[in-house]
Amino acid sequence: MDDFGVYAIFGVDGPPQKLLSADGSCRVRVAVPSTVRQVVLFSSGPWGERICVNAELSDADRIPITIGKLTPYNRCLSWEQWEEETWTDSVTLNIALEGGSLTKADWSEPELILAVKEYTPKDTTAPLVAREFNGKRKRGRMGEEDSDENKAPKRAEEENVCPNGTMEKTTPVRKARGQTKGGQKLFSSGGDATKMKGAANGAGEAQGIVGRTPPQSAARTKSRQAKTPTQSTALLVSPSGRWGQTLCPIDAQTAILIGGQGARMQFCKDPMWKLCTEDTSWVAAETLAEGPTPEARIGHTAVYDPDSKRIFVFGGSKNKKWFNDVHILDTQSWKWTMVEAQGKVPPLAYHSCSMFRGELFVLGGVFPRPNPEPDGCSDSLYIFDPHLSIWYEPIVTGDKPSPRSGHSACVMQERKIYVFGGWDTPVCYNDMYMLDLGLMEFSAVKTTGKAPSPRSWHGSAVLSDTKFLIHGGYNGNNALSDTFVFDIDTNSWTEVTLPQLSVPRAGHSLITMDTAGRLHFSDEDEDEDVDMDPGSVSRTLLVFGGGDNEGNFYSDLTTVAVEELLGAI
Repeated sequence: MDDFGVYAIFGVDGPPQKLLSADGSCRVRVAVPSTVRQVVLFSSGPWGERICVNAELSDADRIPITIGKLTPYNRCLSWEQWEEETWTDSVTLNIALEGGSLTKADWSEPELILAVKEYTPKDTTAPLVAREFNGKRKRGRMGEEDSDENKAPKRAEEENVCPNGTMEKTTPVRKARGQTKGGQKLFSSGGDATKMKGAANGAGEAQGIVGRTPPQSAARTKSRQAKTPTQSTALLVSPSGRWGQTLCPIDAQTAILIGGQGARMQFCKDPMWKLCTEDTSWVAAETLAEGPTPEARIGHTAVYDPDSKRIFVFGGSKNKKWFNDVHILDTQSWKWTMVEAQGKVPPLAYHSCSMFRGELFVLGGVFPRPNPEPDGCSDSLYIFDPHLSIWYEPIVTGDKPSPRSGHSACVMQERKIYVFGGWDTPVCYNDMYMLDLGLMEFSAVKTTGKAPSPRSWHGSAVLSDTKFLIHGGYNGNNALSDTFVFDIDTNSWTEVTLPQLSVPRAGHSLITMDTAGRLHFSDEDEDEDVDMDPGSVSRTLLVFGGGDNEGNFYSDLTTVAVEELLGAI
């Protein structure tokens, strides 16, 4: 007997209410009472051939506030009013079942409009409470006076909002399906280039573009354009546009994409993808892995350990929610586990995380403080030992970097970590520090040549034993498109100009990996298929996603041969 069902709890004391059943409608729209500030959605019973349940909280204009997904391995979602920037008094919950024995007739049925049953709490304890909401620390919202760009930026809440908003509120305009929506800036504008402007909470009311490919520059780029994503995850052939995600290579043929945020500050409905470099094709991978998947987030890190063949995901943030959890994806069994770690590490976002001798080295990042205290940037180094499942702070000496977030860190020659850039409101950095992993000693690096301008949320990647690359980022006003190579032997910077890297972007993913054959694109603009030179192994730079501060969130994948990069120096 198939007892599959999808249930919701509205409010702390509300009883579970069945919304979807095995023999019922596959789409439901529920009007959430204005008094409800918490919603829990969960499934019960065997999933069978069902793929997922797409869930969406929408405002009075049916514009999405937040999006989530139930899967056979992630059977519960929860939302709280204080976590969502645009929660209104007229919220609706829309859920749609995908997969199973659905027919076209199922989808032609009109949506079932439901009203939540009235419930009066009794003295007795409710039989089912999905989460304990008491004791949650609520963070205050930024006042509307913060939108005045002539005022100095406030530290409170700005560190974690990070470049996702515009300083000007706009009224949402309903668009017909298929119409292009107006752009929303990733970052605030105006002011000195070295001062970061905070993003107003009203930014979530602006319309945005779900995902797109950067425009072709005058010098013809060879970026592979991703197809425009559809609303249904089952129909997606490539990731939707996003920034703040991670792209983690696991072998010569595969990289894993995790998380990210797209237009209108919405966390991606398609949070996990597998990239196959042999033909640069994407495979939606959220339902491929068993176990509890990490909650939607940005500003997290994902690092692959080639010895244990596991990906370690740490930290990040989701609106006013912060994380200090560690999730592990075993790429052999394709199973997620959440670590019950010992020791103390604060919730962090926009930090750096490096793997050295099987341990995670986490440096810097933003951490929350109770309102009205401003959120702070860290200058601490934390190490996670996966074998003991413990966090500890090592003793470090020397001249360590000042507190910062949005910086980069590259492990060179398996004995040094080079830290570049980042920001701590209102200052943006372009300095360089090196951590000697043998001595556990920091030192400032005196560089020569033309150094990159101050920036954060840039991409970095190791090119060779002695060189690494910095590309793009955000300087306080604009997204950047320049590229620089640093040589650790000479401590010198060299600017590199390539047409493939000419599009301004920040919050993008930048990795290098040894591909089993050299990736290259056809010279014909209309033919963007990727060919492989069989029998060869080459190192390739891959660039994915990001935003341009003009309302565009990219979903393109660009590849550049490292040999070509080094030849341009």
